[in-house]
Amino acid sequence: MKVLVVGAAVSGRAAVRLLEEQGEQVAVYDADPGALEGLEEGRRVHSGSFDPAWLQGVDLVVTSPGVPEHAPPLRAALEAGLTVWGELELASRHLTVPLLAVTGTNGKTTVTQMAVAMLHASGRRAAAVGNIGVPLADAVGADWEVLVVEASSFQLRFTSSFHPQAAVLLNVAPDHLDWHGDFDSYLAAKARIHRNQGPEDVLVYDADDAGARRAVSGARSRLLPVSGHRCPEGGAGPEGGGLLVGDGLVEVAAAADPIFLVDAAAAAGAALFLGATPTGVTAALADFRPPHHRREVVGVWDGVTWVDDSKATNPHAAVAAIRSCGPVVLIAGGRNKGLDVAAISAEPSLRHVIGIGEAGPEMVAAARAGTLVGGMDEAVALADRLAEPGDTVLLAPGCASFDMFHSYAHRGEVFAVAVRRLKEGR
Repeated sequence: MKVLVVGAAVSGRAAVRLLEEQGEQVAVYDADPGALEGLEEGRRVHSGSFDPAWLQGVDLVVTSPGVPEHAPPLRAALEAGLTVWGELELASRHLTVPLLAVTGTNGKTTVTQMAVAMLHASGRRAAAVGNIGVPLADAVGADWEVLVVEASSFQLRFTSSFHPQAAVLLNVAPDHLDWHGDFDSYLAAKARIHRNQGPEDVLVYDADDAGARRAVSGARSRLLPVSGHRCPEGGAGPEGGGLLVGDGLVEVAAAADPIFLVDAAAAAGAALFLGATPTGVTAALADFRPPHHRREVVGVWDGVTWVDDSKATNPHAAVAAIRSCGPVVLIAGGRNKGLDVAAISAEPSLRHVIGIGEAGPEMVAAARAGTLVGGMDEAVALADRLAEPGDTVLLAPGCASFDMFHSYAHRGEVFAVAVRRLKEGR
């Protein structure tokens, strides 16, 4: 079989390796010639503007998540009637190990890591793969008992037989509309996580999230509702000072907020279904530390708490971060992904909005009190002058980072360095 792999980054290269291990004839396309470095030997490679003639004789196209379906190679492939798979679809066809898949607009990585920790603490050989950075294709042939797949909407869009025995659908709010075109298409991509599930499978979802409730509508799997505020009937959530999951009460930190609780309930519900134990779940939550740049406290000085939530790359995440704090001086802005960012600046707990990047003017225009600045150092210095004891200075941009930074992690690191330099002289 002749296969064209579109995109030569991490997942594309993993797809090439798996396809060639299976004896397929592989060609690779990436618009950037530099991305093809090391792939030229022994296979055909293409770069630059896409030529539909490169599809002649091709039986299958495998696409990378960074390539939107309206991009020329995928548009040409679909118009030619070719089958298009994502790397998740390709890899899952070569796996027999049970899959626990996690999707949602926000919180995917946290829940993925929680679930893996719960399985490990229960003595299960489990690995985190997918959007978390390790392609699912690289897990083919490895000795795992459970694979926990962080699945983005990009990855799910081109799946057809992908079948997780346990699926988590955390929340669905407008995001990546520049990639999907509209919210309905984005939601439909998320909903593909349960497309092939049946009554013997479980689908965990946030019962308090309207988008999640809509996305699980019509699912044939067993539904497990979770909440960070209560314990839904037949589901999981906080009760009696702990987290009620199934028939057991799991201990959690007394200071745990609703976002942590709903993530923990979702991870526990799915992990228990695939072999985790209540003891393992409790131990994992006691030791769990969220990934960096997710409401991470940089420090507290003079009664002001400085928080890095650079991972808040859409309005849904930014608003959730604001609502988890008291009075807020907000640093927000960046590259808008076709979303309405005005709702961020309308939050009543905001004392001041400091706008940065391409969307900075939108943030400031929608705020009751706002200032546009030229960069992170200026934003931090202004926040320091504005903040009062009891306030939180919060970096929750609500936008992508690529107008000013290499990634959301780079943005968060620049913020933390600027804060520590100002407050500690280092």
